Amino acid sequence: MRNIINIPISDWAKICERPVFPAEDLEDKVKNIIELVQQKGDSALKELSLQFDKAVVENPKVSEAEIEVAKQQVSDELKEAIAVAAKNIRSFHEAQQITESVVETMPGIQCWRKSVAIEKVGLYIPGGSAPLFSTILMLGIPARIAGCKTLILCTPPDKDGKINPAVLYTANFLGITEIFKVGGAQAIAALAYGTETIPKVDKIFGPGNQFVTKAKELVQKSGIAIDLPAGPSEVLVIADNSADPDFVASDLLSQAEHGPDSQVVLLSDSSEFVDKVQVAVKEQLRALPRADIAEKALENSFSVVLNSTDECVQFSNIYAPEHLILAIENAEEYAEQIQNAGSVFLGNYSCESAGDYASGTNHTLPTNGYARSYSGVSLDSFVKKITFQNISKLGLQNIGKSVEVMAEAEQLLAHKNAVSIRLKKIQNEK
Repeated sequence: MRNIINIPISDWAKICERPVFPAEDLEDKVKNIIELVQQKGDSALKELSLQFDKAVVENPKVSEAEIEVAKQQVSDELKEAIAVAAKNIRSFHEAQQITESVVETMPGIQCWRKSVAIEKVGLYIPGGSAPLFSTILMLGIPARIAGCKTLILCTPPDKDGKINPAVLYTANFLGITEIFKVGGAQAIAALAYGTETIPKVDKIFGPGNQFVTKAKELVQKSGIAIDLPAGPSEVLVIADNSADPDFVASDLLSQAEHGPDSQVVLLSDSSEFVDKVQVAVKEQLRALPRADIAEKALENSFSVVLNSTDECVQFSNIYAPEHLILAIENAEEYAEQIQNAGSVFLGNYSCESAGDYASGTNHTLPTNGYARSYSGVSLDSFVKKITFQNISKLGLQNIGKSVEVMAEAEQLLAHKNAVSIRLKKIQNEK
């Protein structure tokens, strides 16, 4: 991690720009994959699995027998942990259910809104170097609460054509039976347009690498909804001398180990504290199995020493991190100043890992600065809001003149007539 000390505010935005990892002709490559899946369906998936995953997949759908085997391979300890996480995630997302009131905007005019579940949703679960079975909980649970009728799960196979047992167990735990061995951009294409085996869905959820992210971006242009822009994982930690350097170092490394394109940022008002964290990072890094990956991420990461905690918060709002940890005194008070962040963790014991797995909040969050305008996945992500209105004769008489005047001002006389004809008949009935 490079250290930056007391930079002028005018340079903050430049420093907050995320590193770019160009892939040669990325968009063209992904377009070609999407077109191949559209044209050849399941045979394209088989061809692409062999090309990218080095796996021979004769039938992309996971069988009941495979699920039963997976259930036996998952330890009781992990099953119990998954159950605890699911309970907390369910509690948090069930609390997001609300019943909206009917609003009488003026006498005779009633307006209201109803949440309706998206019928078919696709869940993409990364399964490369780290099979993210926890993401199934984060997506599957709110989808179930919302009432989505069909959940289609895609995840890449290993070189033997198999899915990680924890992934299969977790999907089965939530009652998801439509599970397919397909990953990458080809999985997004299959979910977006359908194949002989994989049904077309209405909205696609889930993180992935740059190929997956680009595929989601491209299918969105043809009318397929996606959850949010989700690129490489990131965390920003604001820490003062009340924090524990070992804790902060562990939080930075927990995100750095996600992938070489992840970014971690430390902000502090103390250069001495930053130095302590750097020492702790080096010590902890040596013991990590994914140290090579974390080291590459640290090369693209940085720490900044600023004049005060207030300045650190201002910098963070410009950076707009996916995860934000406030390891500072009076963290709750500073929380009110946070404008841009995907998920916020307050105090020395609120480690980001808890949110990733089991505290209850959702870990599918906007990255790359999109927290300025996007929320993380929630119950609302799985529903659409439909508005209703009921206008009586009295209501039309009350609002009619305003509608007529506005429609005429916009030179839309058919709009005006839709009101005028009704008003005239009401008048004639008297």
